[in-house]
Amino acid sequence: MRITRRGLLASAAAGAASSLSSPSVAQGAAGRVVVIGGGFGGATCARFLKSLEPRLDVTLVESNPTFTACPFSNEVIVGLRELTEQEFGYDGLLKAGVTLAIQSATAINASARIVSLADGTKLSYDRLVLSPGIDINWSGLPGYTQAAAERMPHAWKAGAQTLLLRRQLEAMPDGGTVVISAPANPFRCPPGPYERASLIAWYLKTKKPKSKLILLDAKDAFSKQRLFQNAWKELYPGLLEWVSLSSGGKVNSIDSETMTLVTDFDRIKADVANVIPPQKAGAIAAIAEVADRSGWCPIDPVSFESKLQPDMHVIGDAAIMGAMPKSAFAANAQGKACAAAVVRLLAGEKPIEPRLVNTCYSIVQPDYGISVAGVYRPEKDLFVDIEGAGGVSPIDAPKSARIAEAGYAHGWFKTITRATFG
Repeated sequence: MRITRRGLLASAAAGAASSLSSPSVAQGAAGRVVVIGGGFGGATCARFLKSLEPRLDVTLVESNPTFTACPFSNEVIVGLRELTEQEFGYDGLLKAGVTLAIQSATAINASARIVSLADGTKLSYDRLVLSPGIDINWSGLPGYTQAAAERMPHAWKAGAQTLLLRRQLEAMPDGGTVVISAPANPFRCPPGPYERASLIAWYLKTKKPKSKLILLDAKDAFSKQRLFQNAWKELYPGLLEWVSLSSGGKVNSIDSETMTLVTDFDRIKADVANVIPPQKAGAIAAIAEVADRSGWCPIDPVSFESKLQPDMHVIGDAAIMGAMPKSAFAANAQGKACAAAVVRLLAGEKPIEPRLVNTCYSIVQPDYGISVAGVYRPEKDLFVDIEGAGGVSPIDAPKSARIAEAGYAHGWFKTITRATFG
C-alpha cells in the first residue's frame, strides 16, 4: 500500500533558534513546551507544535546530535545497507523554529514545571511532552546483563549493537547455528524479530547455506504470522525453525560464557545469539514518575496526558496505547495528534478525539515485502482497532505484489524520515 502525506509540514514556521540562556517566552508567545526525546514521536511533535502555533516557544531536548533509526536496521545487520543511511540530524527542526538542547534531561520538578539538563540549564514549561522510547529491562531475563549483550547482542537500539551482530554473522563459519529469542508482549516493533529472522535466513541461504537459524519465541502468535510463515515455507525450508511458546520456545535464562539459551525443555547452544530481551519505557519516564509498575506509561488517549502527572504528555514506544503497536509510524502519528492536543489545551480548549493510523512494512528478502495497517480510536483509557479499517497484505498475492511492497517500504522510510527530520 502506498503512504501519502498531507502538506501540513510545509507550513512549519522558520526562524533562528533562541539561546537557552535567553528568556524562554518571547512577548506575545502562546506558551512554553518542552519535548524530551528526538525520535519519530518527539521530533514530529516538536515540528508540528511550531507548525500549528508558530508563537509557541518549543524546545526539543535530546542527548544525541544524530538520531539512528531502527526501521530498516535489520537490513544493516545482513549487509543490505549501511548504518550511516539510518542516521539523521536536526537541522530541519532548527529551520522550523524549534530550539534544540543537545543535552540529557536529568531531573523534572513537576510542581514547579522545570526540566533540569546535564549542563545545569533549567527549562520551564507550560506543557511537557515525553517521547523517551525504550530501555532494556536488564532484570527481565536472568543472566542477560549489559556485559552479556556484548557477546549476545540485542541490537534492539540501532547503533553499535547493530554492527556487532553484523560482524558476528560475518565471522561465523558456514554450518553454524544462529539463535534469536523473541520476548513476550509488549515490546518495540512487534513484527521486528520475524523480519530479522527472515533477513538473517536470507543471508545464511545466500552466504552460508550449511547454517541454521532457530527462532525461540515467548509467544504462540505474532504480527503478520501467516504471511511470515508462508514466506518461510517457500523461501527458507529446513533453514529457519520457529519454536513457539507452547513448544518450549520461551527463554528462561541465558549463559553468555557458553553462548547457551535455556528454555523449559532444552539448553540451546548458539554460534551467534541475538537475544531480544524484555523492555520498558526509557529512563526519563521513571525520573518523571510517569511509568507505572509495568514499566510503561499510562495516558489519556485523547490528550496523551499522563495518568500519573499533570501537564505531562507521553507518546511513542514508552506509552501504553492498547491495540496501537510500538512502531515508528505509530509514534509519528501520535506526535502529530499530541501536538494538536497541546495547542488546544494551551488555548483553553478541549482536545479533539483523534483517529490514528499505523502502517508497518516488513522485508522478508530484498525483493519480498509484506505489510499490516490499522486505524485506531480512543475507548476508555486505550486505543482500540476500528473494525474493518485496516488489514494485511493478501496471503495469495503474486510475486509482483511482494516486489512492489518491498519498494513501497523503502519509499515509506524515505518519506517518514524526510517529514520528521527534514
